[in-house]
Amino acid sequence: MKKAERRDKIQRLIASRPVRTQEEIKEHLSSEGIEVTQATLSRDLRAIGLLKTRDDEGRHYYTVSQTESTGLSTQAAPYVKTVDRAQFSLVIHTPLGEADLLANLIDGLKHEDILGTIAGADTLLVICRNEKTAMILEKDLKAFLQ
Repeated sequence: MKKAERRDKIQRLIASRPVRTQEEIKEHLSSEGIEVTQATLSRDLRAIGLLKTRDDEGRHYYTVSQTESTGLSTQAAPYVKTVDRAQFSLVIHTPLGEADLLANLIDGLKHEDILGTIAGADTLLVICRNEKTAMILEKDLKAFLQ
């Protein structure tokens, strides 16, 4: 099976029902006669743009990223408590256990001026290429919080 076909099957699975783990995806593919290694599956999930998010009851599940730079603040709002900027970096505080989910949203942007994120339990560090990008991101997030 070609990579594109396998990724299409994964996307259709995610769209059809809540999927909570990579193992669940791997088992579904296996039931269709498609064997993949964990490394291949992880690469596929990154390439597809799958993110882990939470439902209303706090359970994690996979979803396909629909994030665009103009929509970040709306998607990020449930995860952001405070935003502070230090030159080209942002420090974002989240509810306990939510920093990694927000990091996934930001990383999913694949914005060339956001170099990376580092997530703890309730704090996220976003490193931007320059101060201008950090200021724009800070303004975007704070505008939604006010």
